[in-house]
Amino acid sequence: MPLRYEPLWAKRLDVVMLILNALGAVIYVVLASHGWAIPQERGLHATTGEPFVWALYVWPILFVFFLLNLAWGGIILVGRHWSGGRLWLLTALVWFIAIIVDFAHH
Repeated sequence: MPLRYEPLWAKRLDVVMLILNALGAVIYVVLASHGWAIPQERGLHATTGEPFVWALYVWPILFVFFLLNLAWGGIILVGRHWSGGRLWLLTALVWFIAIIVDFAHH
């Protein structure tokens, strides 16, 4: 099976997208922290506004990066840049870790 030539722009796109997603995950955690429970008040009373504050900050970030990653995945599939697929899957791991950090504080 001959090796496929992967254009330089595809490699750069993959690295840029991975870095963008890492920054997006950090921004997600920082913005999601506005809805975290205060450790000293945990269990004392229910805070009814927390989910709304969380959603107000988080959903726009998740929506934008979902669309970006969907487009990136489409570029990988159409162009058959399989090495970029590895970084795309690594991006999923980055977001999974960010979500675990967020939900650990609720």
